[in-house]
Amino acid sequence: MKNVLKLLIVIIVISSTSASLAQTFGVKAGLNLSNMVYKIDDEIYSEEFEMNPGFHAGVTAEFPIDDMFSFETGVLISTKGFKTSSNETDPADIYSSDHKVNILYLDIPLTAKVLYNIGGVNAFGLFGPYIDLGLSGKSKYESTDESAEEDIEWGSDKDLKRLDLGLVFGVGVEVNSVEIGVSYNLGLANIAPNDDYDFLAKNNVLAISVGYTFRGK
Repeated sequence: MKNVLKLLIVIIVISSTSASLAQTFGVKAGLNLSNMVYKIDDEIYSEEFEMNPGFHAGVTAEFPIDDMFSFETGVLISTKGFKTSSNETDPADIYSSDHKVNILYLDIPLTAKVLYNIGGVNAFGLFGPYIDLGLSGKSKYESTDESAEEDIEWGSDKDLKRLDLGLVFGVGVEVNSVEIGVSYNLGLANIAPNDDYDFLAKNNVLAISVGYTFRGK
């Protein structure tokens, strides 16, 4: 835990320095719709998973290369996870259950950004890797008969690995310093623990964002 705190401090300091050096920095927040690819021994369990609504929020910094290309990064708090639900009804019995996994990450995108001006509106596309650090998480289960809640434990021999890596790509528009965008985070790292099973877990997130940029002189 001490190493995680040290890493967080380093990331925050670097991000603050980057924002001060960038020509453009801003704030961003929005909706996350997350899901997970989940397999054990080639049996896919995630086919019944549903999108889990959440959020993301944080700061961004942009480093222009020329009028069309730039490099964008930032530090955001972002939720991931999944949910499942089932309902069974017959004349003698009514049963329902809900299982939800909510995971909170520190999200650091490292993207190339392409701008194209269309009638005074800047359309953009972005693509690049991201690095995520797991901060906390909970697994909640509720059914007609019982309920339970457990904290996610991090580690290669626990519930999930803390480090997540992947690719982010998206599109959007910018009007008068207000940005509206849609992006997709494709998880590439297997965050499942090391065990005796062929266990695979990968995060995927569809995000809708609204941001405001502060431009330097």
